[in-house]
Amino acid sequence: MAGLYIHIPFCKKACHYCDFHFTQSLGQIDTMVDAIADELVMQSDFLGRDTIYTVYFGGGTPSLLEGPHLKKLMRIIQHEYALSSNPEITLEANPDDLDQAKLSTFFDHGVNRLSIGVQSFNDDHLKWMNRQHTSQQAMDTFYLARQAGFENISLDLIYALPSDNHDNWLRDLKMITTLRPEHISSYCLTIEPKTAFGNWLAKGKLKAIDEDFAADQFEILLEIMNKYGYDQYEISNFAQPGYESQHNSAYWKDEKYLGIGPSAHSYNGKFRKANISNNAKYLKGIEEGKIPFEVITLSPEDQVNEYILTSLRTKWGCDLDLLKAKYQVDLLSIKESYLERLSQQDLVFEDDGFLVLTDQGKLLADKIASDLFIESD
Repeated sequence: MAGLYIHIPFCKKACHYCDFHFTQSLGQIDTMVDAIADELVMQSDFLGRDTIYTVYFGGGTPSLLEGPHLKKLMRIIQHEYALSSNPEITLEANPDDLDQAKLSTFFDHGVNRLSIGVQSFNDDHLKWMNRQHTSQQAMDTFYLARQAGFENISLDLIYALPSDNHDNWLRDLKMITTLRPEHISSYCLTIEPKTAFGNWLAKGKLKAIDEDFAADQFEILLEIMNKYGYDQYEISNFAQPGYESQHNSAYWKDEKYLGIGPSAHSYNGKFRKANISNNAKYLKGIEEGKIPFEVITLSPEDQVNEYILTSLRTKWGCDLDLLKAKYQVDLLSIKESYLERLSQQDLVFEDDGFLVLTDQGKLLADKIASDLFIESD
């Protein structure tokens, strides 16, 4: 199984929390799509002609693409790659970019999973985050997407905002469970250094995230998701049965993927590489027939630790037999006393060869994972 990720590095405005790679120079979209199309052809052998089961348009803001852009990219994918007969094709979107015509165009060109960046149903919170849509637009967009034919929709929410309270959070969750999307991604706000929020925090204009408050909101989230039948298959991701993100699940299970576009990362089972995070240099490189990237060298210990970190976040957990077979690491023996303590504290359990976090353990996922990391000799 292999996946294809395409990075569309454009946004109309910068959200105050976002540190992803993008530009607001929307006049470059046509040129960038042409370059991405060229890279798709140049990279077609990277995965060894493995079948592509998932395609993911991320960003940035892929919903800024127009019909001809998407048509061009999908034609190349279908021609150059061994695309599955029933692939999951996801496109990330902002509500303010979408109308009935654009949604129908996306659907007609093969997109069958829509990931909408709602983030909040509170207009004050949306303005504070510098989002460009209103809560009403978010709701209208959801219903328009249904009318366009989308039967697999994911909505994003952010929690633990410094100005938030539990009543507001419950209202957001009530709204999202009223809409009943197939999938929900909900992330705790993180304040990154090179963002507006990071700048405010450094200047004392913003409070740091209250970890206890964030944990309380996470527990509220778990309770509501469970009540409405959403399966928490990864710490921040919830799905109705059968609607887990196949693309992201492949990442967490250490499957191969190819990333196309500026800043996109790739993994072919042997090594990882990252395209340059500079649009001008990326465009120049592609024009010259050279993909500007750097190889990311991971030591055996790095590979093990990366797998522990990502797998523990999922409902499937960390495959102990895989660690032995692929990396010659017997985690139960190496970390025996620590794992016994975690088990006694009801933070982890072993299930048929997999190490899995309990609900309480999920609150400490990153800490537990880092304590399980393998050190080099």
